[in-house]
Amino acid sequence: SVPVPDSNCYALDNSSRLVDFSSWIGHPFEYDGKDLVVRFCKDVETRGQAGYVDFGRFSYFVSSSGNFDFVQSYDKLGRTAQVNIVCGNCGAERCKGGLGCICSVTQDSTCRVTVELAIPCEKPGPRVFKGFTVGLHPRSWEVIYNGMTQFGFDKPRREFSFKTEQTHLTLYMTGIASLSTLVGKPIIKVFPENGLDVKIAGSSLTGNHPTTLSPSTLVLDWNCEKSRRTPYEVNVTIPVDGYDPVQFFLTKLCEYNQKGWAIFGVFSCVFLVASMLFCCGGFIYKTRVEGIDALPGMSLLSGLLETVSGEDINNEVSWDERTYGAI
Repeated sequence: SVPVPDSNCYALDNSSRLVDFSSWIGHPFEYDGKDLVVRFCKDVETRGQAGYVDFGRFSYFVSSSGNFDFVQSYDKLGRTAQVNIVCGNCGAERCKGGLGCICSVTQDSTCRVTVELAIPCEKPGPRVFKGFTVGLHPRSWEVIYNGMTQFGFDKPRREFSFKTEQTHLTLYMTGIASLSTLVGKPIIKVFPENGLDVKIAGSSLTGNHPTTLSPSTLVLDWNCEKSRRTPYEVNVTIPVDGYDPVQFFLTKLCEYNQKGWAIFGVFSCVFLVASMLFCCGGFIYKTRVEGIDALPGMSLLSGLLETVSGEDINNEVSWDERTYGAI
């Protein structure tokens, strides 16, 4: 697992290994010849009796394919600074002190300056599978961004837990097409092992390799078999050939047993259907065997009609007799 560093003062070297400079943030490097100061991963400015000129705030940190190991960019309101970093010393000269020094400064214009900085670089960390993302939507990366696990999914966290009633979760994975064949099938582990029933499916399990245009999916169907005060932990590991595996944690709240409610729902449905069939059967029986007068409410309806018409509707005198009289 490669969690994203706590700050943005990091870079991936040319072999895709993570180099974290978070402990260097704000460390000053001064260059007397130009009265210039680089505050690492913060800003670059020149200082003098007339004041100082700010050449920008820290913007980004990347590896370099040229004569340098890394490149930092600083910018602010049109002024920019580029800091080219060498891991080691300034050529044949050795830096005084243990944290490096500025080798040279080039004033490209009144608004741009280029600095060469030599430092003892941090030891490279795990190898990151660049370009790989995992998100809750086809074009998002809440879980994994650029191969690194984002905050909230780097370890089990209750505040990022999925609710009890959410029994279905789909994760979408994308990657660089030329490297997508290196991605293996996801592996999950549940802790504790009993109490949460998890079934997985999706195209990532059937050999569909993730690309930017065609994300692969990992579908989790999880149901609470046993309620628990603390969330269940689902550890998802995605092996990548030649790289450190991609790993993240999902947490699931189980405030009640979902299978018990499911059984109750089934019995309720069966009871409702049986009641309807019983009522329909009773209706058919009464109308065919005892006549329509035997149905509930018919006597009340007959009395109401008799009161309104003033006649006895149960009188068996024929319609002809009521109309023309008896012959």
